[in-house]
Amino acid sequence: MKLEEAIRSNRFDSETHKATINILYTAYWLKNNLSNALKPEDITMEQYNVLRILKGKHPEALCVKDIGSRIIEKSSNVPRIIDRLVIKKLVKRAPSEEDKRETLVGLTEKGLGVLAKATGIIEQLSQEHTGIDEAEARALNGLLEKLRG
Repeated sequence: MKLEEAIRSNRFDSETHKATINILYTAYWLKNNLSNALKPEDITMEQYNVLRILKGKHPEALCVKDIGSRIIEKSSNVPRIIDRLVIKKLVKRAPSEEDKRETLVGLTEKGLGVLAKATGIIEQLSQEHTGIDEAEARALNGLLEKLRG
């Protein structure tokens, strides 16, 4: 769908302005689609992101601060997300042996299973809905990285 149709406007100051609006619109569109796809697994995109971060260090645990530094959405309340994941028994929390002020968080077996299912859902949705091939994805990644400097 063209951006102009989606937002019912064709008034942009420049192509750069349109690209900025297009990126923002697409990010929210993609997040909404992914969030809806994850509902059957009873996790949010933010919770998925924390599980994915923990999987990158598994079987080691990470401190809350390290998780916060790696999370995609920087405004997320990481301790609250972890609290919800603990309630769902997807992660476990323990005090650090080295620094008692620090809390370490690690994946549970249930968390690994939910993450695997959620990752499959996201991969399938990405392939079905992006409509771009590997070469186009590589070019897009290059442009987005250039944009972020």
